[in-house]
Amino acid sequence: MDRDIERYALEHGTPEPPLLAELYRETRERSPYPRMTSGWMQGNLLRLLCLLVNARRVLDIGTFTGYSAIAMATAMTADGILHTIDNDDETADIARAYIERAGLASRVILHHGDARRVIPALREEFDLVFIDAGKREYPAYYRLAMEKTRSGGLVVADDVLWDGKVLDPDTNDPRARAIQAFNDEARHDDRVDNILLPLRHGLMIARKK
Repeated sequence: MDRDIERYALEHGTPEPPLLAELYRETRERSPYPRMTSGWMQGNLLRLLCLLVNARRVLDIGTFTGYSAIAMATAMTADGILHTIDNDDETADIARAYIERAGLASRVILHHGDARRVIPALREEFDLVFIDAGKREYPAYYRLAMEKTRSGGLVVADDVLWDGKVLDPDTNDPRARAIQAFNDEARHDDRVDNILLPLRHGLMIARKK
């Protein structure tokens, strides 16, 4: 997206909370992979989606430094609980610190481990699931997410354009191939209505019928 257009768009939406702005800056300073953090355009969209579905239970697959988890948790119902999963100890420490500073420690449950093993053990039905973790596992995450999502709930996935590599049917990038498989599966899944938005690195939104 053109930087001037992005800046204009951000200026005409709900402002980024100062704590998330601080988290975004710290992520860029401390992480070798700063682009993995959501940022406010995407974070605000996730927040609004949570408000629209009146989210009480949210699943965040891929905590990283906690930006998306905090953005969504602040929009849950008063009794809402968000489960977030990651296997990186270093970024989990950053996420935990900011979740506590946001006053969300009692409402955000951090899970450490492989999401493919953690998700089946969760005894929850989710209003919204956000997928933003290992790209090779996207098809598996999607299937697990659909099993746990209520009718009328949303499954949202980031990075579904993968820098345009999904356009190449002969790509040798295993992550691009996995995302292609995920995009095709969501497109042909008659359990959902879906849209793929060219926002940031591509965002798939699927609503379970």
